[in-house]
Amino acid sequence: MTWLILASAIALVLILEGLLPFLNPGAWRRVFERALKMSDAQIRLLGLSSLVAGTLILLVFGP
Repeated sequence: MTWLILASAIALVLILEGLLPFLNPGAWRRVFERALKMSDAQIRLLGLSSLVAGTLILLVFGP
């Protein structure tokens, strides 16, 4: 993997994460208010789900 691919992947993540606060700041604020009310276990489960989903997408659609 080249540094260009890694930089491109990081840039894409930043672009996607910036869409919600740019397009709908109220919804973004509500998401974080809900996250503050979640337990550590719920947040870990959400993080694990994201890791698994990302890995599966890479395995299915990756090079």
